[in-house]
Amino acid sequence: MLTYSKSWPERAFDILNVVVLLALCIMTLYPFYNIVITSLNDPTDAARGGIAFWPRVFSMENYKVVFQDDRMGHAFLVTIARTIAGTATAVLFTAAFAYGVSKTELMGRRIFLMMAIITMYFSGGIIPYYLVVAKYLHLKGSFLVYIIPNLFNVFNAIIMLTFFRALPKEIEESAKIDGANDLRIFWQLVLPVSKPVLATVALYNAVFHWNAWYDAMLFGNDQLLTLQQILMQIISSNSNVSLMASNLGLGSVSAQSLKLATMVITTLPIVFTYPFVQKYFVQGVMIGSVKG
Repeated sequence: MLTYSKSWPERAFDILNVVVLLALCIMTLYPFYNIVITSLNDPTDAARGGIAFWPRVFSMENYKVVFQDDRMGHAFLVTIARTIAGTATAVLFTAAFAYGVSKTELMGRRIFLMMAIITMYFSGGIIPYYLVVAKYLHLKGSFLVYIIPNLFNVFNAIIMLTFFRALPKEIEESAKIDGANDLRIFWQLVLPVSKPVLATVALYNAVFHWNAWYDAMLFGNDQLLTLQQILMQIISSNSNVSLMASNLGLGSVSAQSLKLATMVITTLPIVFTYPFVQKYFVQGVMIGSVKG
């Protein structure tokens, strides 16, 4: 059996390729790693700088200040509920729209697509948006204000539309011969084979809902505070950081160290979620970008 042996130029290229990619990986990951170790360092000692590879004086004071906030536990629950409910409903609603307009026989499909695409380039602005949501839809102070206005995203719909167009038509035709209607075909045939694109759009929506705080500031109340909004308030209240630490019996906590701790708390849940959908995410992005 013949074996292929790489030449020295080929081996040199492989080595160079590995070195360059490894360097890029370190350059990408190190800033976040530095944020983590700095947030785990004593705030007073961290102000000296020079923390490079591990905490010089290990301390959890930054995280104690954040988690001792009485509103934090409720905000976690609201944010998790918003992320789960908002992601599930947005994916289902967007998939239903994309599947419908993917059918050339649908009357008015071009009008529906045009109306959707126009919203990618033009918007009414923050004041009309606020009036529609708060005055006409009466969603201010309701948990649904996190769900209904975010049910549809044109970019995600285009990705799904491209995916649905590539599905074999024979599957649907055979199902219709057996007496299945469009709703049953969509629910029992189309969605189960669309895991890559569904996971991609689900990840987009989950990141959006987890990081959102502006709509909570506009339409929320004390019962609808999200984690991101509370963290934003903590970061912006620099003058109250020392008072918060004193009330908790902790040492001095700087605004900068507290900011780093809140960044870690905000990022880790999404970082831990990504590996579970990475396989489908890569497939979904490639399908949505290659097909036209």
